Amino acid sequence: MIRKIALFLAGLIGCALAIAGPLFLVKISQFKAMGAVPMTMPPTTVTATEAAEQGWERILSASGSLMAVQGVTVAAEVPGKIVTLAFEPGAAVKAGELLVQLDTSTEEAQLRAAEATAALAHANLERAKELRESKTNSPAELDAAEAQAKQATAQADSLRAIIAKKTIRAPFAGRLGLRQVNLGQILREGDEIATLQTLDPIYVNFSLPQQQLSNLVPGTAVRVTTDAAPGEVFEGKINAVDPLIDPATRNVRVQATLENRGEALRSGMFARVEVILPGKNQVLAIPVTSVLYAPYGDSVFVIDEKKDESTGQTSRILRQQFVRLGQSRGDFVSVVEGLSAGQTVVTSGVFKLRAGMPVVVDNKLAPNAQLAPKPKNA
Repeated sequence: MIRKIALFLAGLIGCALAIAGPLFLVKISQFKAMGAVPMTMPPTTVTATEAAEQGWERILSASGSLMAVQGVTVAAEVPGKIVTLAFEPGAAVKAGELLVQLDTSTEEAQLRAAEATAALAHANLERAKELRESKTNSPAELDAAEAQAKQATAQADSLRAIIAKKTIRAPFAGRLGLRQVNLGQILREGDEIATLQTLDPIYVNFSLPQQQLSNLVPGTAVRVTTDAAPGEVFEGKINAVDPLIDPATRNVRVQATLENRGEALRSGMFARVEVILPGKNQVLAIPVTSVLYAPYGDSVFVIDEKKDESTGQTSRILRQQFVRLGQSRGDFVSVVEGLSAGQTVVTSGVFKLRAGMPVVVDNKLAPNAQLAPKPKNA
C-alpha cells in the first residue's frame, strides 16, 4: 500500500516538473527582454516662469507706535462739587467747549463783595487825587489810597480766576475718552475727568538703524498699515528726526505725521511703517514659491533644454541651482547670486522635485504672483 502511494506521488511530481519547466524558461526569457529595454519615468507636470529684472521701490521697514498730535488728561485744578456735566464720553469737542462746571456760588458771592470793595477803593483814590491837587492831603495818603485800590482789584481778579478754573473747558479740539467723574461728585485738586486726544492728523513714532540716518530727511514719504484697519494704507511724511541716537540700540527715533480721516487710527496702536526713499532698485525677482528653503542653503529648480542624440528629440530636465536671496516684496523675492535673467524656474511644488527629472510646463494653474497682493481673507 505504501509503495503504491509513493509511486503515485512520484508520478505527480514528474508531471508537475514536466509542465513547470517550459513555463519557467518562458518567464526567464521575458524577464531578460524587459531588462534589455531601459525604463523611463513619465515627465512631471510643473508650472514655471522666467527670472526677470524688476524695479522695486527703495523701502525702509520698521515697527512703530501711533501717538496723538495733542493729548492730555483733563483734570480739576481746584477742589469743588460738580454741578454740570456738559459732555458725553467719546464725543468730539471744539476748543473752549464747556466740559464740567463746578459749584461757584461761594466764590460768586465773595466776588460781589470784592467788586464793591474795589469800587469804593477806586472812588476813594479819585477823591484823594482831587485833594492832592488842592494840596489838602499828604502824598502818603494818596499812595495809601492807590495801594488799597490795587489790593481790592487784585482780590476781585483772584476770585474771577477761581471761578474760571471751576469752569472746565476743552483746551483744544479733539475727541474725549471715557468719563471718570459723576454729577454731584466732589473733586479734589488733580482728579481726572477724561482724556482728550487730537486724532487727525496723528503721529507715528518708529526707530531705524543709525546707518540710515542720511536717508531720513524731513518731508520723506511714509506708508503705514495696521491690523486695526485691514486693507487701508495711510500716507504721511517725516516731520522730525531725533538728534539723539539711542546708545543701547544705536537706533535713531523718527516721527511722521499721517492723515487720519475717519479716525481709524488711535493713539497707542501698533503700526507697520515703510519709508519710501527716492529712486528704485533694479533686482532679479522670482516668485517666493520657487525657492526650496533648506538649512544648508536655498535653491531653485532651473529648467534646461536637453537634446537626445539618438532620437533628436528635445526634452526639459530639472537642474537644482543654489542661490543667495535678498529682500522679499509681496509674492516675490530678489536673487542676489546664482541666477540670471531669462532662466526658467519652477514656481510650485518644488519640495517634491529632484535634479535630473524630466518635466512638462503647464501654467494653467500657475500662482499669480504680485508685488502688492491683497488676498480676500486678509
